[in-house]
Amino acid sequence: MKNKIVVFVITLLLLAPNLSFGFQQPQKVKTTNLNLKKVKGQKKRNVIFILTDDHRYDFMGFTGKVPWLKTPHMDKMAAEGAHMKNAFVTTSLCSPSRASILTGEYSHVHTIVDNVAPNPGNLTFFPEYLQKAGYQTSFFGKWHMGDHNDSPRPGFDRLGKLCWSRRLLCAQS
Repeated sequence: MKNKIVVFVITLLLLAPNLSFGFQQPQKVKTTNLNLKKVKGQKKRNVIFILTDDHRYDFMGFTGKVPWLKTPHMDKMAAEGAHMKNAFVTTSLCSPSRASILTGEYSHVHTIVDNVAPNPGNLTFFPEYLQKAGYQTSFFGKWHMGDHNDSPRPGFDRLGKLCWSRRLLCAQS
């Protein structure tokens, strides 16, 4: 009987890691140094980061995999910039994946584990480094991560929404 009780208590502790049992849980505090080392003689480059959801890896004109598909602007960016042709996500849901890309952390670390979990407030998003380096940053598209409002997002000076018309993609700010 003693062995069963010990197993039950261990199982309870494993299944309920957020229970405090009278002990204070440690709080995460955001203490990130955002200063980046400057490289002498290098000019500041423009950065355009495009993240698409549910997008096949080869569904762009420049890949040549879909003969009828025309994406001239994306083709030009791939030719003059960088195209990550062997990139993978760690989480198949869009918000946890987006949070991982923006923070460099796995979802069990940043705690955005589904499409409604909020930003816990202690995360550092890579655009915050760009802001500190003097870049103007903007975010267009869906954010999720618990915030269903138009408040500023961490690391972004401007928040816009994408709207679709029959033939035109437009940005609203």
